[in-house]
Amino acid sequence: MPQRSFIDTNILVYAQSPDEPTKQRQALDLLHELHKTATGVISTQVLQEFANIAIKKLGLPAQNVREQLLFWERFEVVQITPTIIHTALDIHQIRRLGFYDSLIRASAQIANCAVLYSEDMNTGEIVGGVKLVNPFSSTN
Repeated sequence: MPQRSFIDTNILVYAQSPDEPTKQRQALDLLHELHKTATGVISTQVLQEFANIAIKKLGLPAQNVREQLLFWERFEVVQITPTIIHTALDIHQIRRLGFYDSLIRASAQIANCAVLYSEDMNTGEIVGGVKLVNPFSSTN
């Protein structure tokens, strides 16, 4: 059985960033594979962050963002709950991470993901049974 994998916001952003063609291709390939195998997981936090970045930094029109969100919603979507917030607070205190990164890690952990794909965290580290992997790094 393929392992479940959590997708951080930066993967979705790179998939829409033509100014980074290599990372865009890598992000699109990863998302395609996770969609094809039905193993990709995202959270409502990731969708919110993507929408904000897509509008503010990528300059995408709201209709384009809406269309992308409809596609991303085909992945399993974890709703941020009080339990996830409490777990994130624990991770924040123990690991001394920013709260929002802790929330991503908590979501991946509670969703029983084996891998968290992110460019922003320590590749190779395992937290709560979830291995952090930078899909843009050649050291994976």
